[in-house]
Amino acid sequence: MRSRLLERIASACARAGPPAAGVTLVAVTKTVPVERIRGAIQAGFTILGENRVQEAAPKIADLARERASWHLIGPLQSNKAARAVELFDVVETVHSIALAGRLDRLAAGRGRAEVPVLLEVNVDADPGKSGYDVQRLEADLAWLADLPRLRLLGLMTVGRLVTDPEEARPTFRRLRELSERLRAREPRLGSALSMGMSDDFEVAVEEGATIVRLGRAIFGERPVP
Repeated sequence: MRSRLLERIASACARAGPPAAGVTLVAVTKTVPVERIRGAIQAGFTILGENRVQEAAPKIADLARERASWHLIGPLQSNKAARAVELFDVVETVHSIALAGRLDRLAAGRGRAEVPVLLEVNVDADPGKSGYDVQRLEADLAWLADLPRLRLLGLMTVGRLVTDPEEARPTFRRLRELSERLRAREPRLGSALSMGMSDDFEVAVEEGATIVRLGRAIFGERPVP
């Protein structure tokens, strides 16, 4: 399975030109039991993504001996920030100056040299999505880049919920264009673009994704609550 997904990513790269940093595949383990996650790690899926701090905590503890890294890919509430700093290697969903500042202070208080983060952007201005407003991010970026304990890897967004993956392309293109514009002004912002999930990751890669977040494509349909 992993080889097939990597082949699809490689084909998408070939169509558009591969990103300089390559493409990282994050296996999304939301609702997936620990033993299935362990099997996925053994199959080579060693970068894992969780949506909720409280669901991730026992999984990370149970899999502590496995060689895996963990990304937080769901919205982060301020009251969960301390636990997120303790648990996750990367936080992909920094969406405000307040949250960024809190993560920076928590990292300092816990002796963590840095917390790699992505800035989540609501490039579609969709009221149903979380993430930075584009203009607000433009205003905050220099302040964010000055935070000593946060390493700004790049930007993240959630694509549109559409039946045709092509309909998500404008979202991904906007994030790439925003990244190029912001990095021309603020070189401390990294070039990572986390965008694309199971239904649309090939389109996202064609538009410049360097991180794709795949759950169903790896683990199948999630059980209905």
